[in-house]
Amino acid sequence: MTKRTRAGIAVAAALVAAMFGASALAGSGPQPDAAGGPAASAPVATRPPSPTPTDSTALALLATLPVKGKAPKTGYDRSGEFGSAWLDVDRNGCDTRNDILARDLTAIVRSGPCKVLSGTLAEPYTGTTIVFLRGNTTSSLVQIDHLVALSNAWQTGAQQLTREQRVSLANDPLNLLAADGRANAQKGDGDAATWLPAVKAFRCTYVARQISVKVTYRLWVAPAERDAMARVLSSCPEQRGMASAFAAVAGAGGAGIREQVSS
Repeated sequence: MTKRTRAGIAVAAALVAAMFGASALAGSGPQPDAAGGPAASAPVATRPPSPTPTDSTALALLATLPVKGKAPKTGYDRSGEFGSAWLDVDRNGCDTRNDILARDLTAIVRSGPCKVLSGTLAEPYTGTTIVFLRGNTTSSLVQIDHLVALSNAWQTGAQQLTREQRVSLANDPLNLLAADGRANAQKGDGDAATWLPAVKAFRCTYVARQISVKVTYRLWVAPAERDAMARVLSSCPEQRGMASAFAAVAGAGGAGIREQVSS
C-alpha cells in the first residue's frame, strides 16, 4: 500500500466518522423556488462555508472507494427518500437554496435576511456570467446542482443509508453548486463517465468534490465512473479532496430542521 493510499484511507475514515459518528442532520432538495423568508425572530443568515481542502489528494480518496456496478433504480423517490425541497438544515433561518445562492453569487440583493432576489453568478460549468433575478420565468436560469446526483447516489449506496443521512446528503453544501439551468438539465443524473463541465479547467475541482461526497457518505463508484474520474485527475494529480463542514456539524448536533414556506 502506497503512502498516498494510506493517507487517503485516513482522510476517508475521518470524513466518514464526522458524518456517521452521531445522528445526522436532515434536509432536502429539488428546484427552484421553494424559498420563504424566516420568521422575524430568526437569526441573521450567514453564507455557508466553501468546501475546505484536505491534506489528501482526490486520487488517494478515489482509491479508497469501492468499485462495483450500479444498483437498480427501483424504489428511488426523490422527495420520499431525500426530503422535500428546500429545508433549513443548518438552523440559520434560511432554506438551502437561498443559502447556496448567497454563497455562490456576488452582488446579491436580499428581501429580509434570507431570500435572494438578485445577484451575479460566475457560472463554473459554462464559463459564462449569469445575472440572476428571482421570478416565475427567471429563477430557473440558475439552479442548484447536486454534484453527485441523488439518483446516482441512490444507485451507488444511498439505499443503505438512513433517511436522515440521505436528507443530509441532499443538502450538504459540499454536494451543491449554483449552476446554469440548461447545463444542469443536460447533466441530468449523469456521473463523470457521461457528463463533465464544458469548462475543462473546472473539471478537476468538480470530480474532486464528487469523490469527497462519495467518501463522506459511504457511496461507491461504478467502473466507468471511476475510470473517468481517474482520467480527469491525471492532469491534476495534486488536486485535493474536500471536507464537509456540514457533515461534521450534523454529526455533532443532531438538531431539528425547520421547513420553509414558499412565498
